[in-house]
Amino acid sequence: MTPEGLANLAHLRRARDLVDREYARPLDVPTMARRALMSPAHFSRQFRAAYGETPYGYLMTRRVERAMALLRGGMSVTDACMAVGCTSLGSFSSRFTELVGETPSSYRRREHGAVAAMPACVAKARTRPGRLSSSRNGEAVGAAAS
Repeated sequence: MTPEGLANLAHLRRARDLVDREYARPLDVPTMARRALMSPAHFSRQFRAAYGETPYGYLMTRRVERAMALLRGGMSVTDACMAVGCTSLGSFSSRFTELVGETPSSYRRREHGAVAAMPACVAKARTRPGRLSSSRNGEAVGAAAS
């Protein structure tokens, strides 16, 4: 990889780390792009090329991932939606359903005892949103588990 490519990847990582840490606060592509020292359009193209999904798709996957943990803990769907930084319950529910394959309410009602018994690193990998489903625009497509 060229020195420019390595620097570019480091800048993209800074933006991705921002999303990982600050997923619950209002984040948009221009904010993420500033962290990566890029224009929003260039950042979006580079992020997708590096990570296989758009910056917004990555943000929503992180939010849904955290919401899944909150729902397993018994939090209401509305409270989980707001806690992860989403402001529209309808949009949150739609994206959750796309990524997880079931509505937030049905996910919350389901038994999650097996997840509690798993080591944290295994639970995180097994419950990652998008593992078995794809979103409407092809983002967050994961490998099917056997």
